[in-house]
Amino acid sequence: MITDAHERWEHSPANQGVIGLQRAGLWDQVIEEIDGRRIRIGDRWLVDFASCNYLGFDLESEIAAAATEQISRWGTHPSWSRMLGSPRLYPAIEERLTGLLGAPAALVLPTISQIHLAAIPALAGDGLIFLDQRAHKTVYDGCVHARATGATVQRFRSNDFDHLAELLHEAPGQVTKLVCMDGVNSMTGNTPDLARFAALCRTHDASLYIDDAHGFGVLGEQPTASSPYGIRGNAVVRHHDVGYDNIVLVGGFSKAYSSMLAFIACSPGVKRKLKVTMPTYLYSGPVPVASLATVLAGFDVNDDRGDDIRADLHRKTARVLDHLRVLRAATPNHSGFPLIEVPVADPADLHEVGRRLLEQGVYTTLAPYPGVPRDQVGFRIQMTAANTDEQVDLLLDVLTRLNDDPPGEGPAFRRVSQPDTSNVQ
Repeated sequence: MITDAHERWEHSPANQGVIGLQRAGLWDQVIEEIDGRRIRIGDRWLVDFASCNYLGFDLESEIAAAATEQISRWGTHPSWSRMLGSPRLYPAIEERLTGLLGAPAALVLPTISQIHLAAIPALAGDGLIFLDQRAHKTVYDGCVHARATGATVQRFRSNDFDHLAELLHEAPGQVTKLVCMDGVNSMTGNTPDLARFAALCRTHDASLYIDDAHGFGVLGEQPTASSPYGIRGNAVVRHHDVGYDNIVLVGGFSKAYSSMLAFIACSPGVKRKLKVTMPTYLYSGPVPVASLATVLAGFDVNDDRGDDIRADLHRKTARVLDHLRVLRAATPNHSGFPLIEVPVADPADLHEVGRRLLEQGVYTTLAPYPGVPRDQVGFRIQMTAANTDEQVDLLLDVLTRLNDDPPGEGPAFRRVSQPDTSNVQ
């Protein structure tokens, strides 16, 4: 029976993507050691373009040293759930975070996934949830849990303002309404027109719940032509300058800050409610002291030189995007954010593309169907400030070789109609 079940699993269309990743050598790998943004798998060294450590804080010696200092004071791990007690490190982080975000209040918890599973049901109750159909899987999981506890979930076409407006217009006036969407989409790297969506939600007395896992630490306030990411890295709400009325912002430190911790930015009233209703706060195990310490040290590095790091990250990302334009390779990324999805022309070629990338020393994230729509099957390049210019040179050379010698009969990448060399550096 187990053998039969395994065979059915292998032949299920939903699992073909995982099986293909296994064949390409990009699934469940053991990384033996690192050297900056180089990783060793077995005896092969590869350049890592699959990391989400956008600011390179994982490699900052002063941040690592902060962990040792705080462990000597607090031990390796606090023994209380937050309901019972919190080391001073927790409120220190929440105070720094509210100042950085310009938010009324903040609550920190172990992970974004845990937050979604607990906060979305608590906020929605038995009301209506309107879910962007391309919101992150963990947001979807939180909505599924909310549905099991009494909420009704309706999905709207991704980033489709008019469709959401239609659904909100049809919703009963007195029911609780919660709109859930990404701040920075984890595949396209784009943000919604947040000011427009926020205004729509306020008109219909709906709360807007935003997952900004990828934006926090990179996007910030006052974006300009010379600094399109903005300054301070204080997340998508400040980037679009919409304020926190009727907004719940969820973000994390595990990406840009390279530390295990997540947060909710919200009104003081919402924070009080979540502290007495969220199992994640009441019962979950605490975050290790090393993670709390590196978050606090990360705030200091961000204050001292974060904007210079983000400027360098933008420059390196622009090199890749400009090169893709010259190759006429389509990418949905129009934000310049360091998440670059490159769809392949023929989805059947994805695993061969992944194999060639590995053979030529480049480690990326493959995006097979059904994880993404069929017309967006491809690979994702994740840029970090710790990637060197020489590593970017290698990536551009490998992309050129794939373009000139595609794995199939047609082009390697999905094409745009005309090359765009207007911003080539």
